Amino acid sequence: MLKGKTVVLGVTGSIAAYKIANLASMLVKMHVQVHVLMTKNATNFINPITFETLTSTKCLVDTFDRNFQYSVEHVALAKQADVVLIAPASANVIGKIAGGIADDMLTTTVMACKCKKIIAPAMNTNMYENPIVQDNLEKLRHYGYEIIAPAVGYLACKDVGAGKLPSEEVLLEYILREIRFEKDLEGKKVLVTAGPTVEAIDPVRFISNRSTGKMGYALARVAMQRGAQVTLVSGPVSLEPPLFVDVVPVESAEDMFQAVTSRMAEQDIIIKAAAVADYTPATVADNKIKKTDGEAAIALTRTKDILGYLGEHRTEKQILCGFSMETENMLENSRKKLDKKHLDLVVANNLKVEGAGFGVDTNVVTLITREGARELPKMTKEEVAGAILDTLVE
Repeated sequence: MLKGKTVVLGVTGSIAAYKIANLASMLVKMHVQVHVLMTKNATNFINPITFETLTSTKCLVDTFDRNFQYSVEHVALAKQADVVLIAPASANVIGKIAGGIADDMLTTTVMACKCKKIIAPAMNTNMYENPIVQDNLEKLRHYGYEIIAPAVGYLACKDVGAGKLPSEEVLLEYILREIRFEKDLEGKKVLVTAGPTVEAIDPVRFISNRSTGKMGYALARVAMQRGAQVTLVSGPVSLEPPLFVDVVPVESAEDMFQAVTSRMAEQDIIIKAAAVADYTPATVADNKIKKTDGEAAIALTRTKDILGYLGEHRTEKQILCGFSMETENMLENSRKKLDKKHLDLVVANNLKVEGAGFGVDTNVVTLITREGARELPKMTKEEVAGAILDTLVE
């Protein structure tokens, strides 16, 4: 997945150091070359052998350690690194880097790095809020360092407040945003719709569908990692919102229509991956309840055609992508949709194919443009997202 990428992890003296062992393991499983640098204080919280076992590389602590292949090690690592993450970052090390002090392997290597450098502070709340620490963090931001805001919670010192190191998953997302993809969408604005819509019948019942939002969320996340400024208009789902994405929660098809159309003018690419409920009660207030053969019936009306509106009102420079879920005549029906809705790309899948559709982590799709159709094998939804974005970029 990330073969050929090198990540340098800097670990300082904090009880949260144990989290970085799991982060290192997660990166190694993605085929990243991981090098860990530790301050001497950090070795009091976690043994360097832990990192050496996980990464299969020597964990460096001492600048003058002679137990490695001859090279100016801090310079060699600095040249290899695609990104440096210092986590947990103590107030002491933050102050040293901000002041240009390089007196150990970690700070010396950071000083020699030209790649992106990310700092994740972890310390007591009072220390974190100290004006001197805040000034040092602001100084690092000025010089291009990215600062991950600490989480708020119960700290090791029994205080409650800001200063907790974020989860390994959050730290990983910062790294992946930097190194996972080339930034071929940098400067582009991308809007993605995802999930179902919910049409209320009464305070208890509603009309919806089986969409889980996984495909739309994968598209938003991959587009963000490729450098785009992403807006995700999402119906009700049980997914964690992707980091670095502007998430706009909606309920009904009308909500989604308003959220999308009010933002469409500023978008470069619009991808409608949401499965909008086709019908809504004709009048939400009284639901037009009718009696038919003694049974209650609800008068329904069609929801707004969001994709049709987008196709009719798009600009020449905008790229528009829609999805087509079919159970029969998939190619024929999808090609009709491509023309009728004025789309650049239709992503078609057959719900009868194993591994495709709602509620699974894979998909089997055919990408249909005016130039032709390309069937993809079963892939993860993030891989499908990459293929869709590749086609839109082309």
